[in-house]
Amino acid sequence: MGDIASIRANQNATFTASITAVSTPREVTTSRGTSSVADATLQDSTGTTTLTLWGDDIAKYKAGMKIQITDGWVKDFKGKLQVSMGRSGKITILP
Repeated sequence: MGDIASIRANQNATFTASITAVSTPREVTTSRGTSSVADATLQDSTGTTTLTLWGDDIAKYKAGMKIQITDGWVKDFKGKLQVSMGRSGKITILP
């Protein structure tokens, strides 16, 4: 398992981090229609990154939770790395 410092754009990533903040959801229109999206800030001992949360996932995750990202998809968005679940990604809430 990696850490935030080891994630790279256009690759899958598996790591554990704490959620330090979740932004207010905003409405966006995509090719699939209108949806809510929010950004969760993730932190571990090596750095921070953003996790993009869509739709019903927004309400599932709160600041203070520790999570494991498995097979998250990393992309470069405006010069910053962001993680989303992509096709095979999974988020597990840790105790």
